[in-house]
Amino acid sequence: MVMSTLPQRPDRDQAGANWILPPFTTMSAGLFSAGTLARCFVIGLVLQPRQVPAQEALRNSLAGEAAAESQRIQEESLPYTFKSGDFRLLVEPMLDLRWNDNVNLTKDNPEDDYILRPTVEFDANYPLTDRNLFRLNVTCGYNYYVNHSSLSRPYLATGSQLAFDFFVKDWRFNLHDSFSYTQDSASEPAVSGTGNYGTFQNTAGVSGNWNWGDVTSTLSYDHQNTLATSSQFNNINNASELFVGRAGLRVRRWATIGVEGTGTLLSYERNALNDSTGWSAGVYVELTPDSYFSVKPRFGYTVNYYHQTSQFTQASDQSSWYGDLTVSHKATRFLAYSLSAGHELRPGIESDAIEDSYVRPSLSWSVIKGVTIGTSFSYERGSQAGGQLATTFGQNYDYYNAGFDVSFSPLKSLKVGLYYRWTMRSSEVASGDYNQNVAGVTFNYALP
Repeated sequence: MVMSTLPQRPDRDQAGANWILPPFTTMSAGLFSAGTLARCFVIGLVLQPRQVPAQEALRNSLAGEAAAESQRIQEESLPYTFKSGDFRLLVEPMLDLRWNDNVNLTKDNPEDDYILRPTVEFDANYPLTDRNLFRLNVTCGYNYYVNHSSLSRPYLATGSQLAFDFFVKDWRFNLHDSFSYTQDSASEPAVSGTGNYGTFQNTAGVSGNWNWGDVTSTLSYDHQNTLATSSQFNNINNASELFVGRAGLRVRRWATIGVEGTGTLLSYERNALNDSTGWSAGVYVELTPDSYFSVKPRFGYTVNYYHQTSQFTQASDQSSWYGDLTVSHKATRFLAYSLSAGHELRPGIESDAIEDSYVRPSLSWSVIKGVTIGTSFSYERGSQAGGQLATTFGQNYDYYNAGFDVSFSPLKSLKVGLYYRWTMRSSEVASGDYNQNVAGVTFNYALP
């Protein structure tokens, strides 16, 4: 389970003190002048050379911005294992030992197993100039199932990326490539009855951020490839083009309002699901009264146009409103919480799309020095949209996930974590129901 990483606040704990995650900065685009980049972005949205449901583009863009911003803290303060001149390399091995009481997500006769996951994280950075930074972060390992060897897989952590920042006049540009290899069926609410669901995903692109006084603008483009880790789900193998544009106006020191739009193009390798073209448009607000508190609502409308490329499902256009409210607050130096709630239309697995509503609160506190406790909960109500290849998962589902984790450092270079996760899924198809419990311990050693 991933532990929350929150900035440390001053030594005070009055109620009502505030906290904010590092503000989003835009990632950026490359090798052109600012004017040429903007024209290419607009032309790309108009011509649409191929076809991914629209909110996927914005989700990737915001996640990329957050990842980029989290690495733009003072480089001199970052820990390292090896240093040569300005080059820094941090190596962190980790061992995860867990027990899973229902590895195949079945309602009847669940099977348990013990899983060992050794991993190593490599985090390297090198400043090429005073304003240009090269970064590489990779976490790789292996999931070994003691009793179900067919489920054993390589592991490549989400967040692994290669990135490069540079500037052209008033534009901040970023070239990036992020990749992940996941094998956890229970992390996808739409899936049940199998332990084989997983994906390899690679996202490469360029993005740019321009600031002029109180006005900010963002343009980004990504090419994304998604491949199933099991032949059982090869129907989801696809390539997508993701375009995002945002413009904001700071109306107060702590308040920004803006508009956003996306264009997405999705094409599948196989003729099981339908290719699509997606658009979305909406508004957003960012409220950051101080460095410990933030509120970020978004709201808009998205439309996906499906092309009859499937041999099995009838193409049917899908449209829906989208919205998200994200709140982050470090109330005291001991307590922090966050909340995300919203509605979206996203790519399907057995269907062209999934329309879902979700709520995801989390809470972390550190009452005892050196010990951090985190709790989380999520609920999702989803519906398969646009026809289904099968009825294995059910058309409608309810998904619940709750857990807690505790981390502490018995030695200076060693961090130990204990965690537990409970997952429950229900649908109108009995075979789509399951309960799962996962418990484990992690050992993370920072090499000197």
